[in-house]
Amino acid sequence: MGSVDLAPQELRTLVAVAEEGGFSAAAARLGTTQSAVSHAVRGIERKLGAILFDRGRHGARPTPAGQRAAAHARRVLRMLDALVADVRGGGGAAAPAGPLRVAAFRSAALHLLPPALERLAARHPGIEPTVTVVREIGPGTAGEVAEGRADLGIATLGTSAPVPPGLLTGVLLEEPYSLVHPAGHPDPRSLPLVDWTENCSSYTRAWWAAQDWLPPATVRAEDDGAVLSMVGSGLGMAVMPALSLTAPPPTVAVTGLGPGRPTRQIGYVTTPELAATAAVRALIRELRAGQSRVTQSTVSDSRKSE
Repeated sequence: MGSVDLAPQELRTLVAVAEEGGFSAAAARLGTTQSAVSHAVRGIERKLGAILFDRGRHGARPTPAGQRAAAHARRVLRMLDALVADVRGGGGAAAPAGPLRVAAFRSAALHLLPPALERLAARHPGIEPTVTVVREIGPGTAGEVAEGRADLGIATLGTSAPVPPGLLTGVLLEEPYSLVHPAGHPDPRSLPLVDWTENCSSYTRAWWAAQDWLPPATVRAEDDGAVLSMVGSGLGMAVMPALSLTAPPPTVAVTGLGPGRPTRQIGYVTTPELAATAAVRALIRELRAGQSRVTQSTVSDSRKSE
């Protein structure tokens, strides 16, 4: 098959149908008619030589080919936006500007991103960041980048959910896990284990399995904040990473797990094309600038508690 020429409006139509789940809703989003959207999709399918949507009573659902096409379309459209922003900004480092979409899991959005975004705003007020909190389960934040929904993701690296191929990653910090328990409890290791779903994908499971004092988790919480609340209420103990323990409540005590403690890597994920844009480069610089401070503080805190 020769080269395929898809216009930006065709890409926008493809994304709109995939995200809205039907031709009528996509037409309303695009300010056109259902018949125009249907005609455009048929033309795109002819050009690509693949059926992109299953049509039915429930609307139009992307086929596997349609999901891949929509992901590529989002990324191409984002690069067109980045092209305009970089050119208008004088070629990059001088004055990066424009939107910057960030996906982060909860504790990173609460504790890692804010100081970096504050520094970014001070240095580059033309950049307009938006942050989406994504559960680090399954595709997680890296999946948002791969699907073209985010320019950069803050992700847990080295877990059971590998980063999709073709993306660029960089380690920002390695954080230790600690034992978290009710303050003042005489025998915290006798308590039930509290856990949350996002923690289950951690590659520290091999360490967990070797600890005969750690029972299977019998109490489940929605997220790490709920775990801290439950532990603080005396309902159990937990094993949690340092980023989740940035500001623990006074009813919670944090005890180090010694030199053999597990750790996890936190890093950024982006696409090769977006990694070259001024806005993404600027945010990575600010994240790296805060890296040593976070690492020093988490190591210091964990040493105090050992």
